[in-house]
Amino acid sequence: MDENWGLIGHEWAVRLLRRALERGELSHAYLFTGPPGVGKSTLARALSRALFCEGEPRPCGACRPCRLLERGSHPDLLWLEPESKAGRLTIEQVRDLQRQLSLTPQMGRYRLAILERFDQATLAAANALLKLLEEPPSFVVLILLAPDTDSLLPTIVSRCQVVPMRALSTQTVQRALEERWGVEPERAALLAHLCGGRLGWALQTLEDPQRLRRRQQRLDDLERLLRATLAERFRYAQSLVREGEGLPDVLDLWAGWWRDVLLQASGVEEGLTNRDRRTSIERLAARLGARRAAALVEATRAAADYLRRNANPLLTLEVLLVFDLPRC
Repeated sequence: MDENWGLIGHEWAVRLLRRALERGELSHAYLFTGPPGVGKSTLARALSRALFCEGEPRPCGACRPCRLLERGSHPDLLWLEPESKAGRLTIEQVRDLQRQLSLTPQMGRYRLAILERFDQATLAAANALLKLLEEPPSFVVLILLAPDTDSLLPTIVSRCQVVPMRALSTQTVQRALEERWGVEPERAALLAHLCGGRLGWALQTLEDPQRLRRRQQRLDDLERLLRATLAERFRYAQSLVREGEGLPDVLDLWAGWWRDVLLQASGVEEGLTNRDRRTSIERLAARLGARRAAALVEATRAAADYLRRNANPLLTLEVLLVFDLPRC
């Protein structure tokens, strides 16, 4: 394993954690933030390997703890993600986690708990975890994963060491796809631009080609909605909510589209994400201008943020599609 724990990018974050581990100065709780697919879970897994490894250099990949982690069966690693029908992390899950963390480690010195999508925790679950953060057992390390600090209680954030995960450069992603995963240059270039610096998104799309088809469909829908009547927009909002697809992800896609229109209208073409749809972007940029495009970026991002904070999905989409979206 290399000094960057096998990660692509995020060198500063690995250095921070590796130094704390070497000095015996690990925090009892970390909060990894960043957009989906940017590498939060990957960094958490890398830290778990370094934390539990008994070989040299750490992680060695060959000792018994490393092999158990590879199989997903290490007894001192607890991985928690939302399980309720509503996609929320519940107080029952947190209470069960507390009971497990009260037990001493079965191997080594630590018990590590990784909590996925903690922004989806209910208020009761967040408050229950707060008690654990205030008085954690000396052998417990917690890692919370969330898109940002704003989506969490300030009291939770203040008790964690925040590690913000930043998007990788397009060149870094493209090079990694070509060299490590053997992707042909043209496809690697497309994925590198579309992923917005989120290598995880690019890799998931490699495994599931339907993701690109769904992207094309949602962008086609957006262009069609620009010409649609108010009644058609209401019906589309209803159908999108009924489908149950990840609505914040759809809105993030649309926000990226409007960002491209804004860049094009501002005369900045180099940073375009959706390069395969340049003709449509150029047409809308000429028609709307930079100021209107900027307002659409802000409105779409705000709608996605409202949904992540559990706003009413139908009302949020109706406001965006009926009142914010222009007709052109």
